Amino acid sequence: MKSFQTATIYVVDDDDAVRDSMRALLESHGLTVRDYSSALHFLSDNDDDLRAKGSIHGCLLLDLHMPGMNGVELLERLKEMENLLPVIVFTGRADAVLRNRVMQAGACALLEKPVNEDDLKREIGRTLRGKALD
Repeated sequence: MKSFQTATIYVVDDDDAVRDSMRALLESHGLTVRDYSSALHFLSDNDDDLRAKGSIHGCLLLDLHMPGMNGVELLERLKEMENLLPVIVFTGRADAVLRNRVMQAGACALLEKPVNEDDLKREIGRTLRGKALD
């Protein structure tokens, strides 16, 4: 199985501070991070790789509420593309209906903001290899 160090973590959030803090945290664990301020920017920059099933090793950290295409719409687009990139969604507020919708759209996990560092590391580790990041 590929190691964490060969994984790329894609962070999609319209909040610069969130992207910067996630980048710093993840890079401190030796991960490669690519961040995007919108779902549309993420799609346009990675379209070929996303369509080539299995060509991306890593996971997507996705904010739910963004202008333009929101997180659920991006999840649905990835599902239509039959893309297998694991997705961890984060949001400021999550109720049972939203959690169900996000999971049905293909997310692996839903975390509430502010995201707890240990929870984030655990979920990324689980999606990449089945165990938490050190």
